[in-house]
Amino acid sequence: MCRSIKTLRPPVLAEEATEDEIRAAALQYVRKVSGFRVPAAHNQEVFERAVDAVAEATAALLAELEVRGAGGRR
Repeated sequence: MCRSIKTLRPPVLAEEATEDEIRAAALQYVRKVSGFRVPAAHNQEVFERAVDAVAEATAALLAELEVRGAGGRR
């Protein structure tokens, strides 16, 4: 979907993704889906809520993924 969103799990990353990396990926996703790099003032709140929701879902996904051959559950 968006080539600037990088994979955020080992072994692609040597360590766990940081909150900043997760938020940056969420922001890129919301920008791509909405079609806005920067939302208008009247859309700022809903844009930020969407970024927060995507970041939260991403963090949960990464916490619960099981990467086989990488030492067990992540």
